[in-house]
Formats: sequence, structure tokens, C-alpha cells
Amino acid sequence: MEELNLNLIPAAPAGFCSGFVGIVGRPNVGKSTLMNYLVGQKIAITSPVAQTTRNRLRGILTTPTAQIIFVDTPGIHKPHHELGRVLVQNAQMAISSVDATLFVVDGTGTAGRGDRFVVDLLERSQTPVILGINKIDQQSQEAEAINQSYLDIAAAHQWPAQKFSALTGEGLEPLQALLIQQLEPGPYYYPPDLVTDQPERFIMGELIREQILEHTREEVPHSVAISIDRVEEEEETITRVLATVHVERSSQKGILIGKGGSMMKIIGSAARQQIQKLIAGKVYLELFVKVQPKWRQSRSRLADLGYRVES
Repeated sequence: MEELNLNLIPAAPAGFCSGFVGIVGRPNVGKSTLMNYLVGQKIAITSPVAQTTRNRLRGILTTPTAQIIFVDTPGIHKPHHELGRVLVQNAQMAISSVDATLFVVDGTGTAGRGDRFVVDLLERSQTPVILGINKIDQQSQEAEAINQSYLDIAAAHQWPAQKFSALTGEGLEPLQALLIQQLEPGPYYYPPDLVTDQPERFIMGELIREQILEHTREEVPHSVAISIDRVEEEEETITRVLATVHVERSSQKGILIGKGGSMMKIIGSAARQQIQKLIAGKVYLELFVKVQPKWRQSRSRLADLGYRVES
């Protein structure tokens, strides 16, 4: 993943469309999985643990006729701490600052209060909305009733709707066509071969956090933040990555390290394999764990760890 070079951005052909599409919805409906599939590379972490997306992450899809910049947002939920408030505020701001919004819902259950909360936010925006019903590959015999509960919402607001699976890709071609229809003629905003505007360090930190969520689940869930302290290339044969895992309590540090360092070895090994795919080369990963009491409640500590209210 290279730094953005404006010289690599060509002139767009006649009839080319471009713009920004916000992906919004409740936690754990598959927004990050969808964006990863559409851009063709893993740039956002996915996890069965809800509310794993924290930063507004841009994924870039370039086709012969259009460039869509997807803005993946944190799941919209009722916040319980300062971090939660920052995340939801950023998601709300994303709705008002894009050219179109893709409202993703979970097709394995009927529309609920959480979905209607998102609908209320979208009603206040002038941005065009497309409703996407995800997880159709996991639907049960009640699929028709479930889908109808969402189609009724779409019909009431005159929103186009599309069913799809972010895992298998079913239905994503017509969804992509619907999104492009919402865009105005425009230039390439990014080089055609770029899939994200985020630096490699950010993606590295997210890949480490994903493995912590995967292997500790409810024991440590959202009390973790990652800072990448150093990235060094040694003789072009190996990349050395030093990172710090920040937690809120000593007990969480103990869980992460594990008996004799066993858990940290598992997490480090799995994260190293993911980072190697990202940079297409060998990686030496060294992880440290540091206790930062109540970091999620402090705006200054949140800012230090990269969580700021988007402007």
C-alpha cells in the first residue's frame, strides 16, 4: 500500500462517475465484510463481537466507469462511554458528508428498534439512501417475512432496496450498479489501483486488534486500543513491527498475556500472518501490553490513541 501520489491519478474518461458512499447500520450487520468484498482486499477488521469498527475507514472501488469511495462507519448504537459517543457522533457526521448512504441491515432477523433508530437519523439527512439486506445466505424459512419487514421501510421512504450476501457475493453486482446510479459525473479521487486511503500502520493496528477480539471475545472486548510504535525494514527481507496493546485493567493484561505468555503468542502469531498478507513480505511482530486506566472515558487519551471526532 503506497502513500498517495497525485501524479498517479489519471484523467477520467467521458461519462465517468465518482463519489463517496457511507455504509451505516447497527453493529454487527456485516458492513466491514461488505466493504472488504467490494474493494477486493481486507482493509477493515471483521469479528463476531459487535461494535468492532472504530474509525471511519475509506475503501476505494474503481471500475471502468466509476470510482466509489466507501466510508465504513462504527455501528450506530446507544453509547455507554466517551469512546462510544465519539464513534456514534462520527457515524452521524458521515451520513451528512457523503453523496449516498448504504443502510445495511441483518437479513437473519426482522427490523427492530435499532434499525428504526438508524432510519430516524437517515430521515434527517438529504442524502440519497439505498437499503441493503445482508446475510441472505444465512436466512431461514422466515426469509420472506424478514425481508418484507425491511422492504416496507424502504417503500415508506422510497428507498431502492437490494438483497445480498457480503460473504458469498450474491446480489452485490446489482447493488454496485444501484450505488453508481446515485453518483454524479466526476474525476478519479484516488489512483485506480488504490483500495484504501489509510496508511499501513493503521491497518496493522486493526489486524492486531482483530486477533485480540477473536481470541479473547467477551473477556477483554472493547477495552483494547493498539498503537504501532515502530516499523522498520531490515535489509528488505523482513519488516520489524513493534506495537503496544493498551487495556484498562491489570486483570485484562493478565488475560492477554496468558499463562507463560501463551495467549500473547497465539495473538501475535495470528496477527503476524495477517500483516504479512498486507505487506506481501515477512514480518517480525513484537507486542507489549500496557495498562491505561479508563482510557475510553478520556477525550485526551482517546485522541492520543487516534480516536477523534471527525470534522
